[in-house]
Amino acid sequence: MTSPAPDLAARYQSGDPRALARAVTLAEAGLPAARPLLQLARSGGIRSVVLGITGSPGSGKSTLTDALISALRAQGQRVAVLAVDPSSPYSGGAILGDRIRMLRHHADSGVFVRSLASRGALGGLSARTMAVLALLEGGGPTGQHFDWIILETVGVGQSEVDVAAACDHTLLVVTPAGGDGVQAFKAGIMEIADVIAVNKADLPGSSRTVRELTSAQALGWHDEHTWLAPVRKTIASEAEGVQSVIEAVLKHRAHLGEAGLQERRRLRAEFEVRSLVQERLLRRTRDAGGDLYARVARGELDAEAAADELLGS
Repeated sequence: MTSPAPDLAARYQSGDPRALARAVTLAEAGLPAARPLLQLARSGGIRSVVLGITGSPGSGKSTLTDALISALRAQGQRVAVLAVDPSSPYSGGAILGDRIRMLRHHADSGVFVRSLASRGALGGLSARTMAVLALLEGGGPTGQHFDWIILETVGVGQSEVDVAAACDHTLLVVTPAGGDGVQAFKAGIMEIADVIAVNKADLPGSSRTVRELTSAQALGWHDEHTWLAPVRKTIASEAEGVQSVIEAVLKHRAHLGEAGLQERRRLRAEFEVRSLVQERLLRRTRDAGGDLYARVARGELDAEAAADELLGS
């Protein structure tokens, strides 16, 4: 196993942001030098509130994330943001979009913002996302670590479900316009939401959307132990309602307790391992498929047999 330079590991553990950025680059690239750093990162246990934010494009996720950063920093909390974007079809890199707004925090040593490309990962989250999350949580000694880590996804397709497997808490952002609340219920996204923010609540219909979302949750089976996601109105552009979202997340954390958080971390580890297996299988099919696909297309071989051949079974 290739080890990172000793000074990199020491600087990473001391909380050096440059060392953290380098460690994230190594992990995102899947380089062996990242593995000892990941072992260091994971040895510290649960230290951060890991919040996933998802929702449809245009719901204001980035604006709400920016407002959360400001509110948490005002409370003295250190914040890291990992923004997972779709890959550019030309460069393969992340399309930053309106993440540029977060640059106003660039001079704040208590804020770390990084964008990752999904790189075509099935489900929308890169196979390396979990490793980067671990590095963000494990960097720095106690007192200099990140209190909150926010994972923001592009919010298209399977990424809504994946973010629930990656994080301790999931915040679903919807808007009154366009029937987001009803669509979230139809798509089953409500099932993964721990907190729901009806953003742009100054638009008509926000109160109705809150009622619909609250009523939709009450329709399902639940008992006294079931967590029903609190629905909060926000106007992210004006920083309104942001503190109520933070309080709702912390209330959910208390509801989970230590055992619940440990179970979510186990599920995250399972998701990470499965993602890496998936990535390696896809790489094998790209490298070894070749004529195999053409044979299937010509009817010389059935797809099941081709899959068995690629998997070596």
